[in-house]
Amino acid sequence: MEAGVVARLTDFNDTSLEWRRWVAEFVGTFFLVAVAAGAPMMNQAFDQSVGRVAAVVAPGLMVMAMIMFMGKVSGAHFNPGVTMAFSLRGDFPWRRVPGYLISQIAGAVAAMLVVQAVLGVSASYGGTYPAASTTPMAAFWMELILTFGLLSVILGTASGAQNIGIIGAIGVGGYIALAGLWASPLSGASMNAWRTLGPNIVANDYTAVWVYIAGPLIGALLAVGLATILRGAGGGRDGSLAAQGDVDPVIRDPDKV
Repeated sequence: MEAGVVARLTDFNDTSLEWRRWVAEFVGTFFLVAVAAGAPMMNQAFDQSVGRVAAVVAPGLMVMAMIMFMGKVSGAHFNPGVTMAFSLRGDFPWRRVPGYLISQIAGAVAAMLVVQAVLGVSASYGGTYPAASTTPMAAFWMELILTFGLLSVILGTASGAQNIGIIGAIGVGGYIALAGLWASPLSGASMNAWRTLGPNIVANDYTAVWVYIAGPLIGALLAVGLATILRGAGGGRDGSLAAQGDVDPVIRDPDKV
C-alpha cells in the first residue's frame, strides 16, 4: 500500500481532523435519541402503536448498530457519562472532552427538532420523568444504579485482556435493552443525560432534570472506581484505542500491509 494511503489511515490520531470524531458523535447521538425519545412520541402520534418493550429494546439495538458503524472513528461514546468515564480512566484525552460533549448534545437536540417536526408531537412526550407513583429521589437512585452497570460493561469490554472489540457492541446494546425492560416504568431508564436533555431543551420542560444529570454522572464515576479496583489504572493501549477510536492496527502498520 502506498505511503500516502497509510498516512490517511493513521491520520485519525491527528487532532487537526478532530471534526471526524465530532461528526461521528453527533450522528450517533442523533440516532440514539431519535429512537429512544422518538418511540414514545411515535406512540403518542399513532394511538399507542409502539409498546413499552419495543420502546426500550430499540435504543439498545440502535446503540449496537452505531458502535459497529462508527466505533473505530470516535469510540462511539454518544453519552457524556461514557466520555467522562474514559477520561477519568486515562483512556481518553481531556482536551477532546469539550468537543465530544458539544457534538453529543447538538445531536440530541437536532434529533428532537426533527422528530417533533415530522410527527407533530411535542418533544415532551419523549422525555424521561419519574413515575407518578414514585419520587424523584427513587428515580435518581435507579438512574445511578443503571448507569453504574452500563458503564461497568463499557469499561470492562474495553479494557486489557477483556477487550472484545466490536463484539462489545452486543454487550452494551444488550445491557441497555435489559435495563429498560425492567426499570423503565420507574425512571425511564435514561442512563444518559443527553437522552433526557434533548427532549427537555426542545420542549422547554425540565421536570426533575437533576435526576437525569446527577444520577448517570455519579453512576459513571462509581463505575470508574470499580474498574480501578478490578483492573487497576487505565491508560493501556487497548482501553485507549477503544475509547478514542482507531483504524485496524494491522492496516495502520505499513510493514504488515
